Amino acid sequence: MTSAEPARRLPVPAGETAESGAGGSALSGSALSRMHRRLGAEPYRPGVWGWILPVLVTVIGGILRLRNLSTPHLLMFDETYYAKDAFALLTAGYELEWPEGADEAWLTGNAPPSDEAAYVVHPPLGKWLIALGLRVFGYDSALGWRVSAAVAGTLAVLLIAVIAQRMFRSVFLGAFAGTLTAIEGHHLVMSRVALLDIFMMLFVLAAFGALLADRYSGRRRLAEWAVARDSSVGTARLDESRDSSRGLARARGTRLALRPWRLLAAVLLGAAVAVKLSALAFFAVFGVMVILWDLQARRAAGVGRWFRVGLLRDAVPAVLTVLPVAAAVYLASWSGWLFSREGWGRMWHLSHPAEGLAGLVPGPIRSLWNYHVSAADFHQGLSNGHEYASSPWTWPFMGRPVSMHYDGISEGEVYAQTGETCQVSACSSAVLDLANPLIWWAGLIAVVIVVALWLGRRDWRYGAILSGFVAGFLVWLLFPDRTMFFFYTISYHPFLILAITAVAALVLRIGTGSRRADGSQREAGAIVAARQRNTVILLCFVLLCVAASVFFLPLWTAEMIPYEQWRMRIWIESWL
Repeated sequence: MTSAEPARRLPVPAGETAESGAGGSALSGSALSRMHRRLGAEPYRPGVWGWILPVLVTVIGGILRLRNLSTPHLLMFDETYYAKDAFALLTAGYELEWPEGADEAWLTGNAPPSDEAAYVVHPPLGKWLIALGLRVFGYDSALGWRVSAAVAGTLAVLLIAVIAQRMFRSVFLGAFAGTLTAIEGHHLVMSRVALLDIFMMLFVLAAFGALLADRYSGRRRLAEWAVARDSSVGTARLDESRDSSRGLARARGTRLALRPWRLLAAVLLGAAVAVKLSALAFFAVFGVMVILWDLQARRAAGVGRWFRVGLLRDAVPAVLTVLPVAAAVYLASWSGWLFSREGWGRMWHLSHPAEGLAGLVPGPIRSLWNYHVSAADFHQGLSNGHEYASSPWTWPFMGRPVSMHYDGISEGEVYAQTGETCQVSACSSAVLDLANPLIWWAGLIAVVIVVALWLGRRDWRYGAILSGFVAGFLVWLLFPDRTMFFFYTISYHPFLILAITAVAALVLRIGTGSRRADGSQREAGAIVAARQRNTVILLCFVLLCVAASVFFLPLWTAEMIPYEQWRMRIWIESWL
C-alpha cells in the first residue's frame, strides 16, 4: 500500500503506440506526472525505512499488549458475556445460557454452559475471534480469552503507521502515528480485554486503508486514460486552464469496473458490522466519501458531464458490488446459528408462516431478520442506568472512563493475582479505560483544527479523517437516551491519531513554505534547519506522550501500587 502500483497501459487507437498519439506527440512522462498531481495520485516509494519503522513500532505495541496479559485472572466488565459466549460458539455454534455462579466455575477451568440457547444482541464474529484464542490457549488462563484482542490491537498499530505514511507521504509521520497508537492507554486497555470494540475498530481501519488504496489505484488509471486521450487528439501538453482541457471534457472517461481494493473494503466493512451493528455508520459515511472522491476525480480529469458519468460508472457499480459482498460476509458470520436448529429464535419462521412475497424468502433468513428486529428494539430501548455510563458529549474530554477492574488490599496482605505482598498501609490494582490525557486532549484540539482546515482548504485528507470521526462519534448523538460508555470511542480512535498527525504535518512545514530555494547554499540550509527544528519539536511531543504513558501504565495493566500512587493518578473525580 505504501509503494506505487505498476502503471497500467490503456488501449490506444489502432495504428498508434503507447508512445505516439494521432498527432505523433509522445505520451510523455511529464504529462502523466502532471495529471497524477492534478488527481492527487502521485506514486510514493518510501523505501526500506517505510517498512522498518512501522514494524518496529508494531513490535513495541505488541509487547505492551501481550505483557502479563493473563493478569488479572478475572472476567473483567463485559468479558463475563463475550468470553463465555465465545466458548459456547465453540461448543454449539450459537450462544448458550449459563447457570448461576458460572464466573467462579469458569475461572477454575470447569464451566459447562446449559443446553438452553441464549438471546444476545451483538452479531457473532467478534466472539468467534475471541474463540480462536480459547481454541489455542484454552480458558484456564485469561490469555486464552484476551489474546485475540491483543493481536487485533497490535495489527491496528501497524495499519495506522502504514496508512498515515501513505496519506502524508512521510515515513516519519507514519512512525509518529504508529508510536502514538502503540503507547496510548485507551487503545492499550481495549487491546487487553475481551470486548468486541477492538475488533470492530480493526476492521474499520483496515477498510479505510483499502479505500485509500482504491483511491490511488483508480486515479492512476484515470490519469493514464486522460493523458492517452489527450495524446490521441494531438494535444501533448496538458494545461490546468479550462480552455486547454475542452478536448478531455468532451470525453466520458474510462470505466473503472474492476476495483479489487474496493471489494476488499466491502469484505472488511461487512466483517466490522458482523462484530457490532454500530459499524453500519462507518459503512454509510465511507460510502458517501468514496462517491464524492470518484466524482471529484472525474471532474479533475476533465471528463464531460462528470457528475452523471461518475454516478453511472462509479457509484452504481459500487452499490451493485459492495453491498452484496458485505451482506454475504455478514451472513456468513451467522453460519453457526443458521446451520443449527436450537439457536435462539432459529425456528421462528415455523410458527409465523410467510405471507405474500415474503414466501420467496427462505425460512431461516426470515428467522434471522426477526432476530435483528428484536435486537434493534433492544438497542433503541437500552436506557438502564450504569455506574460508568457516560454521554457522548463527555467523550472528547474523557469525562467518565470505565473502570474494568479495581482491587484494594491492606498492608501485609498478599495480592492473589500476582502473589505480591503489600508493603505499605494500602495497595491498589486497577484496570481503568483511561486514555493518555496528553494524546487524547491533543486529539480534541487537532480535530477542531482539521475541521477548520477542511473548511478552508478542502483537502481530501482532512475530509477523510473527519469522516471516521463523524461515523464513530456523532452518530451516537442521535440516541441521547441510550446507555453508552466511553470505550465506544475506540472505533474512531485511529482518526483521532490521524488528526494529530495532520497537525504534525503542518508543524513540519513551519518556516519552509514561504522560502524558495534559488540554488544558493544559504536558502537550502535555512530550509533544512527549519525542518530539523520542527522534527525535534514533534519528537519532544512524542517523548512527553511516552512519559505520560509510563506514568499511567499501572492503571492500565493491573499493576499493584501503593494506594497514594493510584490516587495521585486520578486527576479528575469523575475518573473514580
